Amino acid sequence: MIRPALHLKHHHRRPGSGDPGRRLLNTSATVRKRCNFVISKKIILDCDPGMDDSMAIVMAAKAPQLELLAVTAVNGNYPVDVTCVNARKMLELLGKAHIPVARGMANPMVRPCPSDPFTHGADGQAENFLPDPITPLSPLHAVDLIIETVKAHPHEVTILCTGPMSNLAMAITKAPEIKPLIAEVIAISGAFGLNRYAFANATGDTPQSEWNVYVDPEAAKIVYESGIKLVALGLDVATHFDVNFSEEDIEAFRTSSRPEAKFLHQAISFVHNRGFEAYCTIIDCMAVGYAIDPTLVETISGHVGVETESVLCRGMTVLDGRHHHVWTHLPVIEIGAKADCGRFLQLLKELVLA
Repeated sequence: MIRPALHLKHHHRRPGSGDPGRRLLNTSATVRKRCNFVISKKIILDCDPGMDDSMAIVMAAKAPQLELLAVTAVNGNYPVDVTCVNARKMLELLGKAHIPVARGMANPMVRPCPSDPFTHGADGQAENFLPDPITPLSPLHAVDLIIETVKAHPHEVTILCTGPMSNLAMAITKAPEIKPLIAEVIAISGAFGLNRYAFANATGDTPQSEWNVYVDPEAAKIVYESGIKLVALGLDVATHFDVNFSEEDIEAFRTSSRPEAKFLHQAISFVHNRGFEAYCTIIDCMAVGYAIDPTLVETISGHVGVETESVLCRGMTVLDGRHHHVWTHLPVIEIGAKADCGRFLQLLKELVLA
């Protein structure tokens, strides 16, 4: 019997081959190669840098398949006054200071900021201690920058959320008319219990939660229930132990002349010295990788609810995978089920070292 709540979609098929998971949302919002040129996918990167968010900025800013329209910073790994500085540090490191960075929500929507049990170092960037940025912040609040950017490019903008969803939730609450104008949301969000990594590597401060949802579960609930197409790349794929670097990779980063490669090498050394694996440095990069090439991750469709009340389970993303009696009132989202970790790492390495 076919499970009504889950439908595995193999994204390695070609567009037009009959696979609904590869149906084009909008030709202007999709990476296509024609006549030897690339039409880039327009994106906003909503993030809380963080060393892994910092590396997501590197990928998003350097990938020719993407057009990074803006970076919006939010409270999460560190307070927003730190994350909006760190975002500008990375763009200046890359020579991309023309990309606007906006300061966003300083607190979750309805609750105090939790304390992160994991640390990204004294500077929030694995103690790379980059120079303070000289580029000013956007005059717009991040919420308003999201609204204005989406309205300026209707049906074309994909929003990558690699931090708590506070900015996006507030944007669609303030301006609900933008919901049908957003092409897609790709988020590092949730843990769905599809493999042992989902909960073994739980990043929230409850036993089975993921940090971004745990920080602001009310915001996640708003986005999950918004009707916007949502691809949630949870800890099932983003913290898989196969997302790791070889000694040869690490040496290539060390010897590279690229400052972003040296940044990543320091981040890897930082987490290794604290007893963690290198995947911690690039968790949020999975969202950028998927935006570049959706065939990197197979997804399933499922009914998912976000727990906002339980002390034990706050921030859990509960997937209803039953054969019968499914809670069909829960929103249906796309969930990352299996990643091609080798291809993802190769893509990341090529962009970092280029």
